[in-house]
Amino acid sequence: MADIRITQAHKLPHKKAKAAAQKVADQIAEEYEMNAEWEGDVLKFKRSGVSGKLTVSDSEAHIEISLGFLFKAFAPTIEQKVAAKMKKVFGAKA
Repeated sequence: MADIRITQAHKLPHKKAKAAAQKVADQIAEEYEMNAEWEGDVLKFKRSGVSGKLTVSDSEAHIEISLGFLFKAFAPTIEQKVAAKMKKVFGAKA
């Protein structure tokens, strides 16, 4: 079960929405040292203690993040940072 769930509406064409999702993933991967790979329209990411997926549809991007025990204390901070990144990347052109 995910500890963090964020949905961000967008009005981007599908290709640009996937590029935006990749940008969010790249930023998160760099900050939290994660690996990420696409499976269709779902970008799955993982590292020790953190896993999740970013799903892109025609009108929204939805991210779910599951945190291990040691990261649960940082859930509010992580959620705030990820929500801000998603709003910036997906909402900027919406």
